[in-house]
Amino acid sequence: MRNVTVAATQMIGGWNVDENIERGERLVRDAAAKGAQIILLQELFERNYFCQKQKPDYLAFATTVAENKAVAHFTKIAKELNVVLPISIYERAGNCLYNSVVIIDADGENLGTYRKSHIPDGPGYSEKYYFTPGDTGFKVFATKYAKIGVGICWDQWFPECARSMALMGAELLFYPTAIGSEPHDPTISSRDHWQRTQQGHAAANLMPLIASNRIGTETEGDYHITFYGSSFIADETGAKVQEANETDEAVLVHTFDLDAVAATRRAWGIFRDRRIDIYGAVMTKDGETKQPVKQGGN
Repeated sequence: MRNVTVAATQMIGGWNVDENIERGERLVRDAAAKGAQIILLQELFERNYFCQKQKPDYLAFATTVAENKAVAHFTKIAKELNVVLPISIYERAGNCLYNSVVIIDADGENLGTYRKSHIPDGPGYSEKYYFTPGDTGFKVFATKYAKIGVGICWDQWFPECARSMALMGAELLFYPTAIGSEPHDPTISSRDHWQRTQQGHAAANLMPLIASNRIGTETEGDYHITFYGSSFIADETGAKVQEANETDEAVLVHTFDLDAVAATRRAWGIFRDRRIDIYGAVMTKDGETKQPVKQGGN
């Protein structure tokens, strides 16, 4: 038996970085007090979701990992509380800007950075203006409590991301998120679709999944997004075992026996029976044309 307790959180945003860090710390402390060992905060929680409009001034929000306030603050908190914290930041590296997550282990060690691979572009979600597509590839981090895979928001719509992390040895999947209404069409709600897609990743990989979203309405000029919360934890069958509502701050906690989950995963034979020799279409754009093999580097 190897029990690990995880937490998903959700909170309102705001433009004041210090206030948001303080709010996030309160949720982390609440989760830790409830026994959580790996605690997920939402995507880009340092400030409002700034990607609704293309504004050059907002590019200045990006910092290096070493300069980032949230990373510095939560490094101390992780060590104090003996918890693992994936921290979402707007990262500046050289001349590129990334949507990144820094993994802080329970002793305060920085285990590395994952940079968001899939970058969306649509009304209210103009991320291609702000972010360079990630260059890290999918990653798995060996934390004190478990091997975890972390994707970021739009990554969660791609089964290849979850499957890759599972193949790389992840035991738990985490997705910090910022998603809500569609400014161009208020009749659209992706909430249930968003949950079901990730529940499918959990079920297909027989692996628990933890998703944290934000709440509240954020306005940018003639656009506004109402973030629908609904953060949740799914078990290895894809069933939701914890779920927040669409409007309230929340801390969700659940314990998994990772040895039992691993035994179930092996018993199903999903990874035994994979046929990588016939999955060539996945490596194409149109189902037929093979992509050129990269020469040199990763």
